[in-house]
Amino acid sequence: MRKKIVAGNWKMNKNLQEGIALAQELNEKLTADKPACGVVICTPFIHLASVAGIIDKSIIGLGAENCADKEKGAYTGEVSAEMVKSTGADYVILGHSERRAYYGETPEILKEKVNLALANGLKVIFCIGEVLEEREAGKQNEVVKAQIEGSLFDLTTEQYANVILAYEPVWAIGTGKTATAEQAEEIHAFIRGVIAEKFGAQAAEDTTILYGGSCKPSNARELFAKPNVDGGLIGGAALKADDFKGIIDAWK
Repeated sequence: MRKKIVAGNWKMNKNLQEGIALAQELNEKLTADKPACGVVICTPFIHLASVAGIIDKSIIGLGAENCADKEKGAYTGEVSAEMVKSTGADYVILGHSERRAYYGETPEILKEKVNLALANGLKVIFCIGEVLEEREAGKQNEVVKAQIEGSLFDLTTEQYANVILAYEPVWAIGTGKTATAEQAEEIHAFIRGVIAEKFGAQAAEDTTILYGGSCKPSNARELFAKPNVDGGLIGGAALKADDFKGIIDAWK
């Protein structure tokens, strides 16, 4: 049975003290009212070690928002997968649309990151998705398939078992446009088919596929009701404990 997950991506928000306070508030709320799904918070690098000591890891998983495509060495400012793991984190987001768009991360770079993350015992939340022009041209399926093939198809089935997919309709993030629950279900089903072709029907059935396009408490229940939507990768709504819990509670 594949896992239902709500993951928060804090992005470049919250200083250390604010991040600790948010993690504490979230931990208190979820300890008092246990979630019916897996919960993960992915924080800036500087928060990881501090937050690891605050949260109940049996209730909230901890992840980074990125890691380097190199193992170690003279790469000033980079943070390796080994460093991320050493903080107490168990997850890392890779391939986020913002990393692809703003920092030029290619499928080849992401393949290196995925391999290093898995080699260091991290679970990978791997993001895929199309921009508005690609959606309007009807190319969304070929775009997400190419992103999966380019970075994940060299993995063994055993390695792939530690990958969670997150579909981001880039055109529906901060644009005022919204993907319908039907659009989300349609492409999630297609993605599961791509995985089945490469890794087999069982691996596809076991793959958690999160929806990452402006999911909030008001639409989470409708999205999560779709058979191929296994949760959400949450941006802005993850920065307020009540909003984030409202999405988590959509699984109840």
